[in-house]
Amino acid sequence: MDMQVVDVSPQLAAQWLTRNTNNRPLSKGTVQQLAGQIQRGEWQLTHQGIAFDEDGVLIDGQHRLAAIVKAGVTVQLTVARGVPRTAFTVMDTGRKRTGRDALALAGEANATHLAAALRGLHLYRTAPNSAWSGGSSVTSNDQLLDVLAKHPGVRDALQHGIAFNRGCRITVTAATIGWYVTTEARPDIDQSAWEEGVLTGARLEPGDPRLTLRNTMLSLALGNAHRRRDDSREHLLYYLKAWNAWVEGRSIKLLRRSPNETMPRVSSRSALTSADNSA
Repeated sequence: MDMQVVDVSPQLAAQWLTRNTNNRPLSKGTVQQLAGQIQRGEWQLTHQGIAFDEDGVLIDGQHRLAAIVKAGVTVQLTVARGVPRTAFTVMDTGRKRTGRDALALAGEANATHLAAALRGLHLYRTAPNSAWSGGSSVTSNDQLLDVLAKHPGVRDALQHGIAFNRGCRITVTAATIGWYVTTEARPDIDQSAWEEGVLTGARLEPGDPRLTLRNTMLSLALGNAHRRRDDSREHLLYYLKAWNAWVEGRSIKLLRRSPNETMPRVSSRSALTSADNSA
């Protein structure tokens, strides 16, 4: 078996794909994800590349080659030739490194929740009105680390997100993003009264946005037998609608999501006084 590092152009990748005569079906989502990494400059040379068997048949790496073609960019790949055909059955059977793994290796605490929150923040910034599930919502590990570098305050926001989740069952991801984007956009607002109200509901009148959000989340948690994969997007929409009403001094008795409703922007208006902020 021979191995070497090769500069693989889109033309060479297309040529090698013609030797792909006995491989698994191509996943368009995986190709799109890899092509995006190449175009963003995230591609790195590793021991994982492509492999040809004793007869020159491609037995590993079809998605990497298809991504090079799609991206239209030349990258370096490790190319193995003369790999025994019997090795095909054990290729790609290891667990793929997740965003949680990447963050844990970087020394981050609460890596599982942090990875989900960073992915959600990325989608909130780039695709707020699209479904946060499926192939189009995939976020690479490099993207997660980049989002964290640009928004280090998410680490602190995550602690609030965990507290909200324990208090009213809103997803940690939605509460973390909600806390982060509102504090980022409105540093003039002291949110301690908002957090206490949502967490406890104590001494709040019907129609208070904090109580309405709390009751909505608890109700969903009790009756939502079939959870959707984009629950965090729905919860964030409720969070921002309630927060906007609270900061504007409006009463709101019902939170619901209408079909094709867009994600609310953080309100720039405020009816809160300094006393309200601390009450």
